[in-house]
Amino acid sequence: MKRIIPFLLLILSIFKTSAQSKDELEIRKILDKQTTTWNLGNIDEFMTTYWENDSLEFISTDGITRGYANTLNRYKTKYTDTVKMGKLFFTIVSTKKLSPEYYFVVGKWHLTRTIGDVGGMFSLLFKKIKSKWVIITDHSS
Repeated sequence: MKRIIPFLLLILSIFKTSAQSKDELEIRKILDKQTTTWNLGNIDEFMTTYWENDSLEFISTDGITRGYANTLNRYKTKYTDTVKMGKLFFTIVSTKKLSPEYYFVVGKWHLTRTIGDVGGMFSLLFKKIKSKWVIITDHSS
């Protein structure tokens, strides 16, 4: 019996690790989708990675924007064309599983643009809603 318990704990930890890895891979795919759609100049498709809800929060040096529609409008107002959008690159610093339904991601963003490069840091809170990971809070500076 003493040998069975450590073996069972090992098996459980392997299953737990693979579940975390699957979720993390899904979240990284979402960030890849953001990069791809942004670089195509498609803000509407870029925004499909966000929670389409009035409780979505986007925090920047401009303040807090609340709601999906307001966040979409903010992006479209600030980035009116592909020259202003530039080419987006992310560097993921860390991903942390907070619970089965929440992930916290920290990273760096960079826009390469002919009008001058810009970049900064971001932190994202992901929530699994209806079996889909979405960004519910974005803090970018």
